[in-house]
Amino acid sequence: MEPEEFDSDVLRQFVLAFKKGKLKPIVKSQPVPKNNKGHVKVVVGKTFDTIVMDPKNDVLIEFYAPWCGHCKKLEPVYNELGKKYKNEKNLIIAKMDATANDVTNDHYKVEGFPTIYFAPKDKKNNPIKFEGGDRDLEHLSKFIEEHATKLSRTKEEL
Repeated sequence: MEPEEFDSDVLRQFVLAFKKGKLKPIVKSQPVPKNNKGHVKVVVGKTFDTIVMDPKNDVLIEFYAPWCGHCKKLEPVYNELGKKYKNEKNLIIAKMDATANDVTNDHYKVEGFPTIYFAPKDKKNNPIKFEGGDRDLEHLSKFIEEHATKLSRTKEEL
């Protein structure tokens, strides 16, 4: 509730609207990127549901903080990962500044930086947290390939 003037009538109207389910939550969000065509998609609070929760795609999402040293170290590796999987039609490599945007789904808990989840297209409310492996191209690729629902066959496999 963010009223310009506050009195009992404003409060009453707010409570009635709440009870009727007519209120929309305020989501902390950076502006939606105008150009989001890079290998790593930028997710903000307002686009979390349309990108990460999209049932047509698997999504690897990194929640980061701009000031985090581990996140800065991961950035070139994560960009390389985006390039590696750029031709996968059903896989999105994404990142979100978790200090400037609300994560709008309770299944994605961010307790440290970076936090990485894989959201399979058929299990969006049961994401798989990346834990225990090195945050390098090899381990992140293995993690994706282990959990992806559909990947194109690479030339090496043919």
